[in-house]
Amino acid sequence: MVVPELRPWRAARPHVARFAGAVRPRLARTAAAVRPRLARLRPSRPAGVATAAGSLITRSVAWPGTWSRTWRFTVVAATAGTVLAAGAVTAAGPWDSTGRRTAEQDRAVALEATRGTDHGDTRGNAGTPPRGPRTAPSAPSVLTGLGGGATTVKSAPGGKALTDTLAPLLKSPAFGDLSASVVDASTGRSVYGDDPGAALTPASTTKIATAVAVLTALGPDHRLTTRATFEPDTKEVILVGGGDPTLTAREKNPTGSASLRDLAGRTAAALAERGVREVTLSYDTTLYAGGERHPIGVNPNLAAITPLMADEARVNDSVSGPADRVADPAADAARKFEALLKGHGIKATPPGPSKSTARAGALATVSSPPLATLVERMLTNSDNDLAEALARQTAIAAGERADFVGASAAVRAQLQKLGVPLKGAAFKDGSGLDRGNRLTASLLTALLVKSGDPAHPELRPALTGLPVAGFTGTLTGRYVDGAAGVVRAKTGTLTGVNALAGTVVDREGRLLAFAFLATGTTDPTTAQTALDKAATALAACGCR
Repeated sequence: MVVPELRPWRAARPHVARFAGAVRPRLARTAAAVRPRLARLRPSRPAGVATAAGSLITRSVAWPGTWSRTWRFTVVAATAGTVLAAGAVTAAGPWDSTGRRTAEQDRAVALEATRGTDHGDTRGNAGTPPRGPRTAPSAPSVLTGLGGGATTVKSAPGGKALTDTLAPLLKSPAFGDLSASVVDASTGRSVYGDDPGAALTPASTTKIATAVAVLTALGPDHRLTTRATFEPDTKEVILVGGGDPTLTAREKNPTGSASLRDLAGRTAAALAERGVREVTLSYDTTLYAGGERHPIGVNPNLAAITPLMADEARVNDSVSGPADRVADPAADAARKFEALLKGHGIKATPPGPSKSTARAGALATVSSPPLATLVERMLTNSDNDLAEALARQTAIAAGERADFVGASAAVRAQLQKLGVPLKGAAFKDGSGLDRGNRLTASLLTALLVKSGDPAHPELRPALTGLPVAGFTGTLTGRYVDGAAGVVRAKTGTLTGVNALAGTVVDREGRLLAFAFLATGTTDPTTAQTALDKAATALAACGCR
Protein backbone atom coordinates (compact mmCIF):
# COMPACT_ATOMS: atom_id res chain seq x y z
CA MET A 1 0.00 0.00 0.00
CA VAL A 2 1.41 3.38 -0.97
CA VAL A 3 0.58 6.52 0.99
CA PRO A 4 -0.40 9.39 -1.33
CA GLU A 5 2.07 12.25 -0.95
CA LEU A 6 -0.72 14.77 -0.40
CA ARG A 7 -2.33 12.83 2.45
CA PRO A 8 0.52 12.12 4.91
CA TRP A 9 -1.34 13.12 8.04
CA ARG A 10 -3.96 10.40 7.71
CA ALA A 11 -1.25 7.76 7.71
CA ALA A 12 0.81 9.42 10.42
CA ARG A 13 -2.03 10.19 12.88
CA PRO A 14 -2.00 6.87 14.81
CA HIS A 15 1.79 6.99 15.02
CA VAL A 16 1.74 10.54 16.35
CA ALA A 17 -0.90 9.74 18.95
CA ARG A 18 1.09 6.78 20.20
CA PHE A 19 4.41 8.58 20.00
CA ALA A 20 3.30 11.74 21.82
CA GLY A 21 2.78 9.89 25.06
CA ALA A 22 6.21 8.29 24.88
CA VAL A 23 8.03 11.47 23.93
CA ARG A 24 6.49 13.84 26.49
CA PRO A 25 8.50 12.62 29.52
CA ARG A 26 11.73 12.57 27.47
CA LEU A 27 11.20 16.16 26.36
CA ALA A 28 10.53 17.21 29.93
CA ARG A 29 13.76 15.61 31.14
CA THR A 30 15.73 17.13 28.27
CA ALA A 31 14.32 20.61 28.88
CA ALA A 32 15.10 20.37 32.57
CA ALA A 33 18.67 19.26 31.91
CA VAL A 34 19.38 21.98 29.37
CA ARG A 35 17.61 24.91 31.06
CA PRO A 36 20.54 25.81 33.40
CA ARG A 37 22.95 25.80 30.47
CA LEU A 38 20.63 28.08 28.51
CA ALA A 39 20.40 30.45 31.42
CA ARG A 40 24.18 30.77 31.54
CA LEU A 41 24.42 31.31 27.79
CA ARG A 42 21.41 33.55 27.25
CA PRO A 43 23.37 36.84 27.18
CA SER A 44 25.33 35.70 24.13
CA ARG A 45 22.48 34.05 22.32
CA PRO A 46 22.64 35.04 18.66
CA ALA A 47 19.74 36.24 16.59
CA GLY A 48 18.02 33.44 14.80
CA VAL A 49 17.77 31.12 17.82
CA ALA A 50 14.38 30.87 19.42
CA THR A 51 13.43 29.04 22.59
CA ALA A 52 10.04 28.28 24.03
CA ALA A 53 8.89 26.50 27.14
CA GLY A 54 9.07 22.77 26.60
CA SER A 55 10.57 23.01 23.10
CA LEU A 56 14.03 23.42 21.66
CA ILE A 57 14.45 24.58 18.09
CA THR A 58 17.72 24.79 16.17
CA ARG A 59 18.16 27.08 13.20
CA SER A 60 20.89 26.85 10.59
CA VAL A 61 23.05 29.84 11.48
CA ALA A 62 26.77 30.27 11.99
CA TRP A 63 27.30 30.16 15.73
CA PRO A 64 30.70 31.20 17.07
CA GLY A 65 32.69 30.01 20.00
CA THR A 66 31.32 28.36 23.10
CA TRP A 67 27.73 28.95 22.09
CA SER A 68 28.21 26.92 18.92
CA ARG A 69 29.94 24.00 20.57
CA THR A 70 27.67 23.81 23.60
CA TRP A 71 24.28 24.69 22.22
CA ARG A 72 24.37 22.80 18.95
CA PHE A 73 25.62 19.51 20.32
CA THR A 74 23.84 19.56 23.69
CA VAL A 75 20.44 20.53 22.35
CA VAL A 76 20.48 18.58 19.14
CA ALA A 77 22.14 15.43 20.45
CA ALA A 78 19.65 15.41 23.30
CA THR A 79 16.66 15.78 21.06
CA ALA A 80 17.72 14.33 17.71
CA GLY A 81 15.75 11.15 18.19
CA THR A 82 12.75 12.70 19.94
CA VAL A 83 11.99 16.22 18.76
CA LEU A 84 13.02 15.51 15.17
CA ALA A 85 11.13 12.22 15.08
CA ALA A 86 7.96 13.83 16.40
CA GLY A 87 8.11 16.46 13.69
CA ALA A 88 8.98 13.91 11.05
CA VAL A 89 6.04 11.60 11.53
CA THR A 90 3.51 14.36 11.05
CA ALA A 91 4.43 14.27 7.37
CA ALA A 92 5.33 10.57 7.16
CA GLY A 93 8.99 11.68 7.39
CA PRO A 94 11.78 11.44 8.07
CA TRP A 95 13.13 14.99 8.10
CA ASP A 96 16.74 15.88 8.60
CA SER A 97 18.01 18.10 11.40
CA THR A 98 17.31 21.30 9.51
CA GLY A 99 13.62 20.45 9.43
CA ARG A 100 13.57 19.73 5.70
CA ARG A 101 12.49 16.48 4.13
CA THR A 102 15.07 14.17 2.62
CA ALA A 103 14.55 10.95 0.67
CA GLU A 104 10.89 10.62 1.62
CA GLN A 105 10.18 13.88 -0.17
CA ASP A 106 10.88 12.07 -3.41
CA ARG A 107 8.57 9.09 -3.05
CA ALA A 108 5.65 7.78 -1.08
CA VAL A 109 6.56 5.45 1.73
CA ALA A 110 5.25 1.89 1.70
CA LEU A 111 3.55 1.33 5.05
CA GLU A 112 2.94 -2.41 5.11
CA ALA A 113 4.98 -4.14 7.81
CA THR A 114 7.86 -6.15 6.42
CA ARG A 115 8.37 -8.30 9.50
CA GLY A 116 11.99 -7.29 9.62
CA THR A 117 13.04 -8.44 6.16
CA ASP A 118 14.75 -6.08 3.80
CA HIS A 119 12.96 -7.63 0.88
CA GLY A 120 9.44 -8.24 2.13
CA ASP A 121 6.43 -7.93 -0.13
CA THR A 122 5.83 -4.21 0.26
CA ARG A 123 3.93 -3.02 -2.78
CA GLY A 124 2.43 0.25 -3.59
CA ASN A 125 4.46 -0.06 -4.31
CA ALA A 126 19.74 18.58 -26.48
CA GLY A 127 21.64 20.52 -24.58
CA THR A 128 22.34 20.66 -20.90
CA PRO A 129 20.73 18.19 -18.56
CA PRO A 130 17.38 19.35 -17.19
CA ARG A 131 17.50 20.96 -13.83
CA GLY A 132 16.44 18.43 -11.24
CA PRO A 133 15.59 18.70 -7.57
CA ARG A 134 18.21 20.28 -5.39
CA THR A 135 20.49 18.13 -3.31
CA ALA A 136 18.82 16.97 -0.12
CA PRO A 137 20.25 19.04 2.71
CA SER A 138 22.69 17.35 5.01
CA ALA A 139 22.21 17.26 8.74
CA PRO A 140 25.10 19.26 10.14
CA SER A 141 23.30 20.27 13.30
CA VAL A 142 22.56 16.67 14.32
CA LEU A 143 26.17 15.65 14.58
CA THR A 144 28.10 18.90 14.76
CA GLY A 145 29.50 17.79 18.09
CA LEU A 146 31.40 14.87 16.59
CA GLY A 147 34.99 15.87 17.25
CA GLY A 148 35.46 19.43 18.47
CA GLY A 149 33.16 20.54 21.24
CA ALA A 150 32.16 17.01 22.24
CA THR A 151 33.55 17.52 25.75
CA THR A 152 30.76 19.96 26.54
CA VAL A 153 28.23 17.12 26.86
CA LYS A 154 27.92 14.09 29.06
CA SER A 155 30.12 11.16 28.28
CA ALA A 156 28.59 8.08 26.73
CA PRO A 157 27.63 5.10 28.86
CA GLY A 158 30.07 2.27 29.29
CA GLY A 159 31.51 -0.26 31.65
CA LYS A 160 29.67 -2.82 33.70
CA ALA A 161 26.26 -1.12 33.68
CA LEU A 162 26.00 -1.12 29.91
CA THR A 163 27.33 -4.66 29.71
CA ASP A 164 24.77 -5.79 32.27
CA THR A 165 22.05 -4.19 30.16
CA LEU A 166 23.04 -5.50 26.73
CA ALA A 167 24.73 -8.84 27.33
CA PRO A 168 21.61 -10.76 28.41
CA LEU A 169 19.65 -9.45 25.42
CA LEU A 170 22.40 -10.46 22.99
CA LYS A 171 22.61 -14.01 24.32
CA SER A 172 19.35 -15.00 22.66
CA PRO A 173 19.14 -18.72 21.91
CA ALA A 174 18.04 -17.73 18.41
CA PHE A 175 21.53 -16.40 17.63
CA GLY A 176 24.42 -18.45 16.34
CA ASP A 177 27.55 -16.35 15.92
CA LEU A 178 27.28 -12.74 17.06
CA SER A 179 29.35 -9.59 16.52
CA ALA A 180 28.28 -6.47 18.40
CA SER A 181 29.68 -2.96 18.71
CA VAL A 182 28.40 0.20 20.40
CA VAL A 183 30.38 3.42 19.96
CA ASP A 184 30.10 6.91 21.41
CA ALA A 185 29.29 8.88 18.26
CA SER A 186 30.76 12.08 19.71
CA THR A 187 34.23 10.62 20.22
CA GLY A 188 34.38 7.33 18.33
CA ARG A 189 35.19 5.55 21.59
CA SER A 190 33.94 1.97 21.94
CA VAL A 191 31.60 1.61 24.90
CA TYR A 192 30.53 -2.00 24.34
CA GLY A 193 31.79 -4.88 22.25
CA ASP A 194 31.05 -8.56 21.83
CA ASP A 195 33.57 -9.99 19.37
CA PRO A 196 33.28 -6.74 17.33
CA GLY A 197 36.07 -7.78 14.95
CA ALA A 198 34.39 -11.01 13.84
CA ALA A 199 33.68 -10.90 10.10
CA LEU A 200 30.15 -12.19 9.54
CA THR A 201 27.57 -12.14 6.75
CA PRO A 202 26.06 -8.64 6.93
CA ALA A 203 23.07 -9.03 4.59
CA SER A 204 21.66 -5.60 3.69
CA THR A 205 23.72 -3.67 6.22
CA THR A 206 26.23 -3.93 3.34
CA LYS A 207 24.35 -0.98 1.87
CA ILE A 208 25.88 1.29 4.52
CA ALA A 209 29.32 0.51 3.07
CA THR A 210 28.01 1.01 -0.47
CA ALA A 211 26.53 4.38 0.51
CA VAL A 212 29.71 5.66 2.14
CA ALA A 213 31.86 4.44 -0.75
CA VAL A 214 29.84 6.05 -3.54
CA LEU A 215 29.50 9.33 -1.64
CA THR A 216 33.24 9.36 -1.09
CA ALA A 217 33.90 8.68 -4.77
CA LEU A 218 31.37 11.04 -6.36
CA GLY A 219 29.96 13.39 -3.74
CA PRO A 220 26.30 14.05 -2.85
CA ASP A 221 25.57 16.36 -5.80
CA HIS A 222 26.45 13.92 -8.57
CA ARG A 223 23.63 12.88 -10.93
CA LEU A 224 23.17 9.93 -13.28
CA THR A 225 22.35 10.99 -16.84
CA THR A 226 20.44 9.13 -19.55
CA ARG A 227 21.08 10.41 -23.10
CA ALA A 228 19.66 10.23 -26.57
CA THR A 229 22.28 10.67 -29.30
CA PHE A 230 21.99 10.92 -33.10
CA GLU A 231 24.11 9.55 -35.94
CA PRO A 232 23.24 11.97 -38.80
CA ASP A 233 24.68 9.76 -41.56
CA THR A 234 22.47 6.79 -40.70
CA LYS A 235 19.65 8.64 -38.95
CA GLU A 236 20.17 6.41 -35.94
CA VAL A 237 18.94 7.50 -32.52
CA ILE A 238 20.71 5.74 -29.64
CA LEU A 239 19.24 5.62 -26.16
CA VAL A 240 22.32 5.53 -23.91
CA GLY A 241 21.95 4.10 -20.43
CA GLY A 242 23.65 6.09 -17.66
CA GLY A 243 23.14 3.61 -14.83
CA ASP A 244 20.01 5.19 -13.37
CA PRO A 245 17.55 2.48 -12.23
CA THR A 246 15.12 5.17 -11.02
CA LEU A 247 14.51 6.43 -14.58
CA THR A 248 10.73 6.29 -14.97
CA ALA A 249 8.39 5.84 -17.91
CA ARG A 250 5.29 6.39 -15.80
CA GLU A 251 2.95 9.28 -16.48
CA LYS A 252 2.88 10.17 -12.79
CA ASN A 253 6.28 10.81 -11.28
CA PRO A 254 5.93 11.52 -7.53
CA THR A 255 9.56 10.62 -6.82
CA GLY A 256 11.05 13.37 -9.00
CA SER A 257 13.02 10.79 -10.97
CA ALA A 258 14.38 11.41 -14.43
CA SER A 259 11.56 10.82 -16.92
CA LEU A 260 11.77 8.77 -20.09
CA ARG A 261 8.72 10.70 -21.27
CA ASP A 262 10.59 13.99 -20.93
CA LEU A 263 13.55 12.53 -22.79
CA ALA A 264 11.31 11.35 -25.64
CA GLY A 265 9.65 14.75 -25.92
CA ARG A 266 12.96 16.58 -26.05
CA THR A 267 14.41 14.07 -28.48
CA ALA A 268 11.41 14.42 -30.81
CA ALA A 269 11.67 18.22 -30.69
CA ALA A 270 15.39 18.08 -31.53
CA LEU A 271 14.71 15.72 -34.45
CA ALA A 272 11.91 17.96 -35.73
CA GLU A 273 14.33 20.90 -35.79
CA ARG A 274 16.52 18.79 -38.07
CA GLY A 275 13.55 17.89 -40.26
CA VAL A 276 13.82 14.22 -39.28
CA ARG A 277 10.64 12.20 -38.86
CA GLU A 278 11.87 8.61 -39.31
CA VAL A 279 14.81 7.07 -37.46
CA THR A 280 16.52 3.80 -36.67
CA LEU A 281 16.29 3.28 -32.93
CA SER A 282 19.03 1.55 -30.91
CA TYR A 283 20.09 1.35 -27.28
CA ASP A 284 23.52 1.36 -25.63
CA THR A 285 24.30 -0.58 -22.42
CA THR A 286 28.08 -0.52 -22.68
CA LEU A 287 28.56 1.54 -19.50
CA TYR A 288 28.58 -1.70 -17.50
CA ALA A 289 30.73 -4.76 -18.09
CA GLY A 290 30.25 -8.43 -17.35
CA GLY A 291 27.04 -10.39 -16.93
CA GLU A 292 23.72 -8.92 -16.01
CA ARG A 293 22.67 -11.49 -13.43
CA HIS A 294 23.43 -11.43 -9.72
CA PRO A 295 24.76 -14.74 -8.38
CA ILE A 296 21.36 -15.35 -6.73
CA GLY A 297 19.90 -15.66 -10.25
CA VAL A 298 16.45 -14.54 -11.30
CA ASN A 299 14.87 -13.11 -8.17
CA PRO A 300 12.01 -10.67 -7.49
CA ASN A 301 14.32 -8.68 -5.19
CA LEU A 302 16.57 -7.56 -8.04
CA ALA A 303 16.29 -6.92 -11.79
CA ALA A 304 18.97 -7.83 -14.30
CA ILE A 305 21.84 -5.41 -13.72
CA THR A 306 22.06 -3.08 -16.71
CA PRO A 307 22.71 0.67 -17.04
CA LEU A 308 19.43 1.13 -18.91
CA MET A 309 16.07 0.33 -17.34
CA ALA A 310 12.82 2.06 -16.53
CA ASP A 311 11.15 1.80 -13.13
CA GLU A 312 13.61 -0.88 -12.03
CA ALA A 313 12.09 -3.15 -14.69
CA ARG A 314 9.04 -3.77 -12.48
CA VAL A 315 6.03 -5.26 -14.25
CA ASN A 316 3.61 -3.60 -11.81
CA ASP A 317 3.28 -0.10 -10.36
CA SER A 318 5.24 -0.83 -7.17
CA VAL A 319 8.15 1.38 -6.13
CA SER A 320 9.85 -0.82 -3.56
CA GLY A 321 10.05 -4.38 -2.32
CA PRO A 322 10.04 -7.55 -4.42
CA ALA A 323 8.22 -7.61 -7.74
CA ASP A 324 8.31 -9.60 -10.96
CA ARG A 325 10.73 -8.00 -13.43
CA VAL A 326 10.98 -7.97 -17.21
CA ALA A 327 13.62 -10.34 -18.55
CA ASP A 328 15.50 -7.70 -20.58
CA PRO A 329 15.21 -4.29 -18.86
CA ALA A 330 17.21 -2.38 -21.50
CA ALA A 331 15.17 -3.67 -24.43
CA ASP A 332 11.99 -2.98 -22.49
CA ALA A 333 13.02 0.63 -21.79
CA ALA A 334 13.94 1.13 -25.45
CA ARG A 335 10.55 -0.22 -26.60
CA LYS A 336 8.81 2.21 -24.27
CA PHE A 337 10.98 5.01 -25.66
CA GLU A 338 9.95 3.97 -29.20
CA ALA A 339 6.27 4.22 -28.28
CA LEU A 340 6.80 7.62 -26.68
CA LEU A 341 8.60 8.92 -29.78
CA LYS A 342 5.70 7.71 -31.92
CA GLY A 343 3.37 9.78 -29.75
CA HIS A 344 5.42 12.83 -30.74
CA GLY A 345 5.22 12.05 -34.46
CA ILE A 346 8.57 10.27 -34.82
CA LYS A 347 8.50 6.88 -36.54
CA ALA A 348 11.22 4.53 -35.28
CA THR A 349 12.26 1.00 -36.07
CA PRO A 350 12.02 -1.68 -33.36
CA PRO A 351 15.05 -1.04 -31.14
CA GLY A 352 18.17 -3.19 -31.03
CA PRO A 353 21.49 -3.06 -29.15
CA SER A 354 24.23 -0.78 -30.46
CA LYS A 355 26.91 1.63 -29.25
CA SER A 356 26.92 5.38 -29.46
CA THR A 357 30.10 6.57 -31.18
CA ALA A 358 32.11 9.78 -30.95
CA ARG A 359 30.40 10.94 -34.15
CA ALA A 360 26.98 10.90 -32.52
CA GLY A 361 25.71 14.25 -31.34
CA ALA A 362 23.57 14.73 -28.25
CA LEU A 363 19.89 15.25 -28.86
CA ALA A 364 18.64 15.39 -25.27
CA THR A 365 19.42 14.29 -21.72
CA VAL A 366 17.61 13.75 -18.44
CA SER A 367 19.32 13.46 -15.06
CA SER A 368 18.46 11.70 -11.83
CA PRO A 369 17.97 13.38 -8.47
CA PRO A 370 21.30 14.06 -6.73
CA LEU A 371 23.26 11.15 -5.35
CA ALA A 372 22.33 12.20 -1.80
CA THR A 373 18.69 11.44 -2.57
CA LEU A 374 19.49 8.17 -4.32
CA VAL A 375 21.55 7.01 -1.33
CA GLU A 376 18.74 7.88 1.06
CA ARG A 377 16.22 6.03 -1.07
CA MET A 378 18.52 3.00 -1.24
CA LEU A 379 18.89 2.86 2.54
CA THR A 380 15.32 3.66 3.50
CA ASN A 381 13.77 1.11 1.15
CA SER A 382 16.73 -1.32 1.13
CA ASP A 383 16.67 -0.91 -2.65
CA ASN A 384 18.83 -3.64 -4.17
CA ASP A 385 18.68 -2.27 -7.73
CA LEU A 386 19.97 1.10 -6.58
CA ALA A 387 22.63 -0.54 -4.41
CA GLU A 388 24.09 -2.50 -7.32
CA ALA A 389 23.92 0.57 -9.58
CA LEU A 390 25.72 2.76 -7.03
CA ALA A 391 28.41 0.13 -6.50
CA ARG A 392 29.09 0.20 -10.26
CA GLN A 393 29.11 4.00 -10.27
CA THR A 394 31.82 3.74 -7.61
CA ALA A 395 33.78 1.43 -9.89
CA ILE A 396 33.44 3.79 -12.86
CA ALA A 397 34.59 6.76 -10.76
CA ALA A 398 37.61 4.76 -9.61
CA GLY A 399 38.55 3.59 -13.11
CA GLU A 400 37.62 -0.01 -12.32
CA ARG A 401 35.67 -2.40 -14.52
CA ALA A 402 31.95 -1.88 -13.89
CA ASP A 403 31.11 -5.43 -12.81
CA PHE A 404 30.89 -7.24 -9.48
CA VAL A 405 34.64 -7.66 -9.12
CA GLY A 406 35.48 -4.08 -10.10
CA ALA A 407 32.72 -2.62 -7.94
CA SER A 408 33.85 -4.63 -4.91
CA ALA A 409 37.45 -3.48 -5.35
CA ALA A 410 36.35 0.13 -5.75
CA VAL A 411 34.18 0.05 -2.62
CA ARG A 412 37.08 -1.30 -0.57
CA ALA A 413 39.45 1.32 -1.99
CA GLN A 414 37.10 4.20 -1.15
CA LEU A 415 36.59 2.97 2.41
CA GLN A 416 40.33 2.53 2.84
CA LYS A 417 40.72 6.26 2.16
CA LEU A 418 38.64 6.92 5.25
CA GLY A 419 40.86 4.88 7.54
CA VAL A 420 38.11 2.58 8.81
CA PRO A 421 38.96 -0.98 9.99
CA LEU A 422 38.74 -3.30 6.99
CA LYS A 423 40.38 -6.40 8.45
CA GLY A 424 38.27 -9.43 7.57
CA ALA A 425 35.92 -7.47 5.30
CA ALA A 426 34.96 -9.03 1.96
CA PHE A 427 32.80 -7.26 -0.60
CA LYS A 428 31.01 -9.37 -3.20
CA ASP A 429 28.16 -7.07 -4.23
CA GLY A 430 26.63 -3.71 -3.37
CA SER A 431 23.30 -4.90 -2.01
CA GLY A 432 24.17 -7.58 0.52
CA LEU A 433 22.28 -10.33 -1.27
CA ASP A 434 25.50 -12.28 -1.80
CA ARG A 435 26.24 -14.52 1.19
CA GLY A 436 29.95 -14.20 0.45
CA ASN A 437 30.00 -10.68 1.88
CA ARG A 438 31.77 -10.29 5.21
CA LEU A 439 31.71 -7.22 7.47
CA THR A 440 32.47 -6.62 11.13
CA ALA A 441 30.37 -4.76 13.65
CA SER A 442 33.35 -2.49 14.34
CA LEU A 443 33.55 -1.54 10.65
CA LEU A 444 29.85 -0.68 10.51
CA THR A 445 30.00 1.54 13.60
CA ALA A 446 33.14 3.21 12.24
CA LEU A 447 31.31 3.99 9.00
CA LEU A 448 28.37 5.46 10.91
CA VAL A 449 30.62 7.65 13.06
CA LYS A 450 32.59 8.75 10.00
CA SER A 451 29.32 9.72 8.29
CA GLY A 452 28.63 12.12 11.15
CA ASP A 453 32.12 13.60 11.25
CA PRO A 454 32.03 17.34 10.45
CA ALA A 455 35.12 16.75 8.32
CA HIS A 456 33.01 14.59 5.99
CA PRO A 457 29.71 16.41 5.34
CA GLU A 458 29.49 14.62 1.99
CA LEU A 459 28.73 11.40 3.87
CA ARG A 460 25.72 12.71 5.81
CA PRO A 461 23.10 10.98 3.56
CA ALA A 462 24.39 7.66 4.90
CA LEU A 463 22.81 8.70 8.21
CA THR A 464 19.77 10.68 7.08
CA GLY A 465 18.71 7.80 4.84
CA LEU A 466 18.53 5.25 7.65
CA PRO A 467 14.96 4.04 8.33
CA VAL A 468 13.31 5.55 11.39
CA ALA A 469 12.02 3.00 13.89
CA GLY A 470 8.26 2.64 13.73
CA PHE A 471 7.81 5.10 10.89
CA THR A 472 9.75 4.61 7.65
CA GLY A 473 11.13 2.05 5.27
CA THR A 474 12.13 -1.37 6.56
CA LEU A 475 11.54 -0.31 10.18
CA THR A 476 7.95 0.80 9.61
CA GLY A 477 6.42 -2.18 11.37
CA ARG A 478 8.97 -2.43 14.14
CA TYR A 479 9.42 -0.70 17.52
CA VAL A 480 5.75 0.30 17.65
CA ASP A 481 5.83 -0.28 21.40
CA GLY A 482 9.49 0.47 22.02
CA ALA A 483 12.03 2.99 20.78
CA ALA A 484 9.93 4.38 17.94
CA GLY A 485 11.50 7.51 16.53
CA VAL A 486 14.75 7.39 18.50
CA VAL A 487 16.35 4.49 16.64
CA ARG A 488 17.49 4.95 13.04
CA ALA A 489 18.95 1.79 11.57
CA LYS A 490 19.60 -0.34 8.52
CA THR A 491 18.17 -3.82 8.71
CA GLY A 492 19.73 -6.93 7.25
CA THR A 493 17.92 -10.22 6.73
CA LEU A 494 18.75 -13.40 4.87
CA THR A 495 17.88 -16.95 5.80
CA GLY A 496 19.93 -17.60 8.93
CA VAL A 497 21.17 -13.99 9.08
CA ASN A 498 19.77 -11.08 11.10
CA ALA A 499 21.53 -7.73 11.40
CA LEU A 500 20.84 -4.21 12.57
CA ALA A 501 23.14 -1.17 12.43
CA GLY A 502 22.43 2.48 13.03
CA THR A 503 22.22 5.27 15.60
CA VAL A 504 20.23 5.80 18.78
CA VAL A 505 19.81 8.63 21.26
CA ASP A 506 19.80 7.30 24.80
CA ARG A 507 17.70 8.52 27.71
CA GLU A 508 20.14 11.28 28.62
CA GLY A 509 20.64 12.55 25.09
CA ARG A 510 23.86 10.76 24.18
CA LEU A 511 24.22 9.70 20.58
CA LEU A 512 25.41 6.14 20.07
CA ALA A 513 26.29 4.20 16.92
CA PHE A 514 25.64 0.48 17.11
CA ALA A 515 25.90 -2.65 14.98
CA PHE A 516 24.61 -6.13 15.75
CA LEU A 517 25.40 -8.99 13.34
CA ALA A 518 24.02 -12.48 13.96
CA THR A 519 24.53 -15.49 11.70
CA GLY A 520 23.29 -19.03 12.05
CA THR A 521 20.03 -17.72 13.48
CA THR A 522 17.47 -20.47 13.95
CA ASP A 523 14.31 -18.42 14.38
CA PRO A 524 14.18 -15.19 12.37
CA THR A 525 11.29 -13.71 14.33
CA THR A 526 12.94 -14.36 17.68
CA ALA A 527 16.30 -13.10 16.41
CA GLN A 528 14.76 -9.91 15.05
CA THR A 529 12.91 -9.29 18.30
CA ALA A 530 16.12 -9.76 20.28
CA LEU A 531 17.96 -7.21 18.13
CA ASP A 532 15.11 -4.75 18.49
CA LYS A 533 15.12 -5.20 22.25
CA ALA A 534 18.86 -4.51 22.35
CA ALA A 535 18.44 -1.27 20.39
CA THR A 536 15.49 -0.31 22.59
CA ALA A 537 17.60 -0.95 25.68
CA LEU A 538 20.22 1.45 24.37
CA ALA A 539 17.53 4.09 23.85
CA ALA A 540 16.23 3.62 27.38
CA CYS A 541 19.66 3.41 28.97
CA GLY A 542 21.07 6.03 31.28
CA CYS A 543 23.78 3.51 32.08
CA ARG A 544 26.78 4.59 34.15
